[in-house]
Amino acid sequence: MQEIRVSLGDRSYPIVIGAGWLAAVGARVRAVVGGQATRAAVVSDSRVAPLYVPVVAASLRAAEFAVAEIQIPEGEQHKNLAWLALLYDRLIEAHTERSSPIVAVGGGVVGDLAGFAAATVLRGVPFVQVPTTLLAQVDASVGGKTAINHASGKNLIGAFHQPRLVAIDIDTLKSLPRREYLAGLAEVVKYGAILDAELFARLDGNVPALLRQEASLLSDVIATSCRLKAMVVEQDEREGDYRAILNFGHTLGHAIETLTEYRRLLHGEAVAIGIVCAARLSERRGWIPRSDVERIEGLLRRIGLPTTVPSDLSADQLALAVEADKKAGGGKIKFVCLEALGKTRFEALSAAEIAGVLFS
Repeated sequence: MQEIRVSLGDRSYPIVIGAGWLAAVGARVRAVVGGQATRAAVVSDSRVAPLYVPVVAASLRAAEFAVAEIQIPEGEQHKNLAWLALLYDRLIEAHTERSSPIVAVGGGVVGDLAGFAAATVLRGVPFVQVPTTLLAQVDASVGGKTAINHASGKNLIGAFHQPRLVAIDIDTLKSLPRREYLAGLAEVVKYGAILDAELFARLDGNVPALLRQEASLLSDVIATSCRLKAMVVEQDEREGDYRAILNFGHTLGHAIETLTEYRRLLHGEAVAIGIVCAARLSERRGWIPRSDVERIEGLLRRIGLPTTVPSDLSADQLALAVEADKKAGGGKIKFVCLEALGKTRFEALSAAEIAGVLFS
């Protein structure tokens, strides 16, 4: 078992990483929310709920919570206002109180939707993340970003609301579809590219072990990713400046997700394409050599991730979608480039410059 502390003053919380410990989650939730809470809500989706909600709910009941179980359909297309409204209805029907924790069991969609509900229902209730996908374990569950999508773009409606606990059981990855596991590795590659050249080299040299989900390697990679994310969040909790480095690969990735209506590509797959875009732009502006671009593209391909934009999307379409990005300002995007593997810099670029790099 490994424990990492996200140090944010009175909003600090632990990230606990281990294997086979879901049945103990209730006791950890009780420890972080205190004895006054009598109710809890578990939010999950239609695929994950049958697998893990029974053990999490039983653990919470053993910790003397009355538990409401709430389920949403699986898929990014359900992270919207309509399903948020239904979630509010279920939370209110369950007599949620200001002390009642909302426990998200699932991937990034569940965590985002449940987290935004926790940030806003009754003006804010405790929130606990139990991420069951690799992408959520290394990225979405840490840092307090919560959001839902709008027709104009991804995550345009949201709030910062730090969890009280992030409980990671790596055994949940055994039930993860292969495609989703590979998509989660895109976020791990991102951390290596922007913050930790040694991590990148370790990934590059251990692709077969990563694909086999070798437990010791996987546990260490997840813990390293969480430490890196925690470090960034501690320096810039609300993305005033430095935290924006975590958007590496995401500007174009989000645009692709929006244009494909969140149905054709998983988030990590779209981010992998965006990472390639960012690497190529970095090379064109003279910051990194072609060899680094080739290493990044090669690693993503060996993992089994896409590196080219869908053939039915045009540069003009992508530019329009990028312009709707919530990080846009003054007609320019604060775009994350690489100065070297493990080191980043920001460039103010137009949407056309960003979108066009994959078509030239």
